[in-house]
Amino acid sequence: MNAPPSSLPSATSATSESANRPRSLADLFISFTLLALQGFGGVLAIVQREIVDRKRWLTQEEFIEDWAVAQIMPGPNVVNLSLMIGGRHFGIAGALAALAGLLTVPLILVIGLAVLHDRFADSPVVAGALHGMAAVCAGLIGAAGLRLASALKKSPMPLSWCLAISAAGFILVAFLKCPLPWVLFGLGGLACVLTWRRLA
Repeated sequence: MNAPPSSLPSATSATSESANRPRSLADLFISFTLLALQGFGGVLAIVQREIVDRKRWLTQEEFIEDWAVAQIMPGPNVVNLSLMIGGRHFGIAGALAALAGLLTVPLILVIGLAVLHDRFADSPVVAGALHGMAAVCAGLIGAAGLRLASALKKSPMPLSWCLAISAAGFILVAFLKCPLPWVLFGLGGLACVLTWRRLA
């Protein structure tokens, strides 16, 4: 059953014809539940693989545009993205189904893990396992970033400008410890202006 168009924000007005779409509210709920259960330490790498590569609900370019919008909106990025995808296909009901799938089961697991961690936090085995998972998560996020960078070739801005802005963002956040909102609005605003001038 088709739902009325959503008024929720989206970077793209309609899903690409070449992309698939969620079959139902249950499909949205289950898909985002499975996605969330894979996202230990960060979900960017998992979201990109599941939404773009496996389910093909978004193209690579659409994903980058939607992720950029989700990044600058208040709240967790993946929560914003789930609301946008669910709302685009099934309206408010779809947004709520995607959000429920993203949060319900992980919330139960996190509460259970918090109880276990409180009991075994002093164990060297547990501490070593947590440090190991942190290293794996860093690798996954780095790999996702490299894959998303491939879309820069289609940007209206020259590739050298894109790389310069990316490098500046990395240096400002990683080394100079600048607040993320400042970097997002500063460099993001600069990128928007430069792109607009190229397209004008």
